[in-house]
Amino acid sequence: MPIASKPHSALLIVGHGSTENPDSSAPYFEHADAIRRRALFAEVHCCFWKEEPSMREALYMIDSDEVYVVPDFISEGYFTQDVIPRELELTGPSTRVRGKTLHYCLPVGVHPSMTGLILRRAKEVAAGVDPAQTTLIITGHGTGLNLNSTKAIRDQAELIAASGAGYAAVLDAYMEEPPFIAHWDQMAPTPNVIVVPFFISDGLHSYQDIPVLLGIENEVGAAASQRDVFRHNPHHLRGKTLFYSSAIGTERLLADVILDQICDFDKIHKTHEIK
Repeated sequence: MPIASKPHSALLIVGHGSTENPDSSAPYFEHADAIRRRALFAEVHCCFWKEEPSMREALYMIDSDEVYVVPDFISEGYFTQDVIPRELELTGPSTRVRGKTLHYCLPVGVHPSMTGLILRRAKEVAAGVDPAQTTLIITGHGTGLNLNSTKAIRDQAELIAASGAGYAAVLDAYMEEPPFIAHWDQMAPTPNVIVVPFFISDGLHSYQDIPVLLGIENEVGAAASQRDVFRHNPHHLRGKTLFYSSAIGTERLLADVILDQICDFDKIHKTHEIK
C-alpha cells in the first residue's frame, strides 16, 4: 500500500556512519534523496552515530513538530535498541522530546519486503544462471554481543528458501561466527554460488574484508570508491563459480522499505497521542 502524504511531518533516517570509510554514508543520503523527490514529507534528514550530523544534533535541524525516525540498519541490536533511543531520548514507540513527537520505527533490515530485494540483487548479479544449480548465501558480520544481529539474516534465508525461488540451497554465513563465510565452498553443494552481503553500505566489510575471506582478493585493499571488486563476476575459485554482490543496502528500492516501515508503524500504533 502506498504511503499517505505527510506534509506536516519530517522523516529522520538514522545510520551508523564511519570515521574510516568515506563511502559508508552514501547509501543513506541516496535513500533520503529518493524519498525527498516524492514530496511525501515536509523534511527529510539523515543523522549518524559515527559521522556528522550526529543524532544529538538531529532535532536542531528539524522544524516539523512530528518526526518519523527510521533506523537504516540491517537488524535490531545494540544500536537500534540502546544507542539510538539514548541519543534521541526515546522512551517508547512515540515520545515527546523538546516539543516534538518522535515516532520510532523498526529498522529496515527486519521488514519482510527485504526478501524481494535480496532475490532481485541475486538475479541481477548472476543473470541467466540456473537457480537449481546455485547456492545463495546471505552473509553478515556476526557477533556474540547481540543475537538479533544474526536473526535478521537467518530469517531472510528461511523466507527465501520457502519462497519458491528455486535455489538449491539458501544459507546464512558470517565473518566472525559460525557458519563462517570463509568456508563458503565447503557449505555450498552446487557448482554456482551467489554471495549477497547483508549490509547497508559498501564499506570496509563488503569491499575489503569479505573479498579476502572468499578468496577473491589476497589482502585487504582500498576503499570502495577506489575499487571495482563487484565488476568482475563471475569468479572461478575453489572449483566453483562464485558471484559476489554489492551490499543489499545499496539497492535503490531500499527507499521503499523505509516507507514500508513508516506504514507499518502507523498501522500498529493507531494513535499518536503521548500519554
